[in-house]
Amino acid sequence: MNGARAERGNDTGGSRSFLIGLGRGAAGAMLFGIPMLMTMELWQLGFYIERWRLFLLLVVNIPLLILLAHRIGFERTSTFGEACRDATIAYGLGIVISAAVLVMLGDIKPHMPLSEMLGKIAIQSVPASIGALLGRSQLGGQSGNDDREDDGEEDGQGGGAVPDEISTSYSRELFLMAVGALFLNLNVAPTEEIILIAYKMTPWHALVTIALSIAIMHGFVYAVAFKGTHEISEETPWWHAFFRFTLPGYMVAMLISLYVLWTFGRLDDTALTQMLMSAIVLSFPGAIGAAAARLIL
Repeated sequence: MNGARAERGNDTGGSRSFLIGLGRGAAGAMLFGIPMLMTMELWQLGFYIERWRLFLLLVVNIPLLILLAHRIGFERTSTFGEACRDATIAYGLGIVISAAVLVMLGDIKPHMPLSEMLGKIAIQSVPASIGALLGRSQLGGQSGNDDREDDGEEDGQGGGAVPDEISTSYSRELFLMAVGALFLNLNVAPTEEIILIAYKMTPWHALVTIALSIAIMHGFVYAVAFKGTHEISEETPWWHAFFRFTLPGYMVAMLISLYVLWTFGRLDDTALTQMLMSAIVLSFPGAIGAAAARLIL
């Protein structure tokens, strides 16, 4: 009898925890998605973006959400199925929140073609769905810390071969940097200012931007005393973290920038040097997003 009561109590507690996580996800979708939901360029992109590029972005977002859900899902996930469930819920929240806000702002109206409505909602649902998962990490109280502790146990205290643990931890770091770069790039890549800045920059400006991006990226994670700052042991030389994490992280931000620019059609009919300039400009916020992701996720 007592066992049955305890089981019902656990089920109730689990359902309540999931509903709380769902609420945090909706709040995260709203909080992190609202800058893009109120950006005119993204409204326009939803109308004229090539549908196969938009479809590819939506498909790419699925494994990203699954991996991110395993890290910071609505609940503690231990199986691939649970991560897929949380990713699906996050995508659903992103779609619902995006549609509701766009309707509220009058950007979606009944007389519009269905393809335009779907395009606007679809392109907005990508950052909103990422924001839904970030809601647990940033709005979830102590639950995010629990995940960190578990990850610490898996990476450094659990059994198994150490090389595998190091490899898993390293790939996870690169993945988190890619998520941070993608999220911040989606905020600014649709704007005309990126192309304008790239057009006005000289090669010297580009070199300074690259150096400053890398310096800020490294300082965010290892030098400035933010919460979550990574500490380098005295036995480890300073250049180890720089060449192992910062430089690869910047390259990840650069690749993400190129992909986002290509998705939004910013590289079409453009000279190679101008493509590179645009990627360097976009990699500046991308690098900051990548560094921030290592601290907060």
